[in-house]
Amino acid sequence: MPTIDLGPDPLALDRQVCFALSLASRGVIAIYRPLLEPYGLTHPQYLVLLALWDRSPRSVRDLAETLRHEPATLSPMLKRLESLGYLTRARSARDERALAVELTDKGRELRKEAEKIPYRVVEALGMELSELEALHAALSRVLAATQKTPGDTSPVS
Repeated sequence: MPTIDLGPDPLALDRQVCFALSLASRGVIAIYRPLLEPYGLTHPQYLVLLALWDRSPRSVRDLAETLRHEPATLSPMLKRLESLGYLTRARSARDERALAVELTDKGRELRKEAEKIPYRVVEALGMELSELEALHAALSRVLAATQKTPGDTSPVS
């Protein structure tokens, strides 16, 4: 394994990946805020809808796994989205222990409006699409590396 050289000050704040990711995350989410506000949505609620636009109905457990949340964390978001008329929650006919989440007509119609949001975000960032695609690929590798189990020394691909 090659030697890692982090320079003279490995704790310099402006060189920390965690700091850059934290600031970038807050900045990008701030771009979404005014775009989602007309629909009464927060960014986490928007992520729930993205998952449901991908596939609906879904169980709460499936949504939680997809979004990497605890089911208890999702519950208030789902209640709020239900009160806005975007989805329904009901016990699964196949398994009464499972709660099924399904888009309403209003939730499906919102997708047409939401399709404009990614374009507005790209414009606001002022970056080339190829740069954003490369960033997404790099972040996907970071996510894969952070999903490794402790003690797992297998290489990340």
